[in-house]
Amino acid sequence: MVDYLIVGGGIAGLCFAEHCIQNDKSFILISDDSQNSSKIAGGLYNPVILKRFTGLEDAAFQLDYLDHFYTQIEMRTGVKINYPLPLLRKFFSIEEQNNWYQAADHPKISPFLSNTLIKKKIEAIDAPFDYGRVLRTGFVDTAAFLKSYHSFLERNYLLLNATFNHAKLHVTATDIAYENIKAKKVVFAEGFGLCANPYFNYLPLDGTKGELFIIKAPHLHLQEIINTSVFILPLGNDLFKVGATYNWKDKTDVPTDEGKQELITRIKEILLCDFEIVHHYAGVRPTVRDRKPLLGNHVTHKNLYILNGLGTRGVMLGPYSANILFQFSENETEIPLHYSIKRFKNKQI
Repeated sequence: MVDYLIVGGGIAGLCFAEHCIQNDKSFILISDDSQNSSKIAGGLYNPVILKRFTGLEDAAFQLDYLDHFYTQIEMRTGVKINYPLPLLRKFFSIEEQNNWYQAADHPKISPFLSNTLIKKKIEAIDAPFDYGRVLRTGFVDTAAFLKSYHSFLERNYLLLNATFNHAKLHVTATDIAYENIKAKKVVFAEGFGLCANPYFNYLPLDGTKGELFIIKAPHLHLQEIINTSVFILPLGNDLFKVGATYNWKDKTDVPTDEGKQELITRIKEILLCDFEIVHHYAGVRPTVRDRKPLLGNHVTHKNLYILNGLGTRGVMLGPYSANILFQFSENETEIPLHYSIKRFKNKQI
């Protein structure tokens, strides 16, 4: 018997698996790669909502935890995945500059916003109103994270590559059986696959489709992350990740012409140089309307847990949320209400 059966091999599931390893808890992780939003995610971590110049809940704690957590992952896998990198917000007007200065004076986000304008000239980007710099930013190479950590789990016989069938799960008050696996607890980290989970599909996980590009732009000499109507992330060798779109109706992971044209239009509004689309990706983010995670256990089956709803900030929320759920499961530490599924208790079945 293992301590945990983890369902889902995206960012959420792997973060919980790492917490099990660090705390000497046994587990089996089941994944079929059906939810690919983690693999194609932008991977940015940024403590400020730049559209509104507002701070994120627990941002400082998440960033502190993130630094240590991904260092441990890199040591375990031998693969570099965390890249601290400056993020510059391009201003489009004097009004945006003034809004930035006002936000930088707010105690909640002042630690994350530089109050000095960045007047750097970046070839192929016209920025007459300069840039603002967000502090403590960077990106996680999510594809490298998933590939290297899955390989680590496979080498140690901790990964089962299979499609999980909820109908085969047999739950009692003391243990759980799934085919030939017996476990004390199950953690569902299925991303948008939650919609097929009969135990937690009452939760309001909407799912937001996002599309992004990998482009090649030899004349774009960029060493920072640029945030405008899209983000532009330098990958090296004249390659850049650019995204992303938001579609609340389409729940498929198929790239669309509409998404392609939207990204092309936005890129051309920013870049003064030619570019070539190398790859076009799409995925459905596991989003909740209040933009908070879904953490907790089932109202009846207390040994069934959920780790979901990481949305667009999975690399930042994932480690922190996994630790909160792990401490709740092992030590009965209370989950903050703004992360807990108890905030939807009127919807429980």
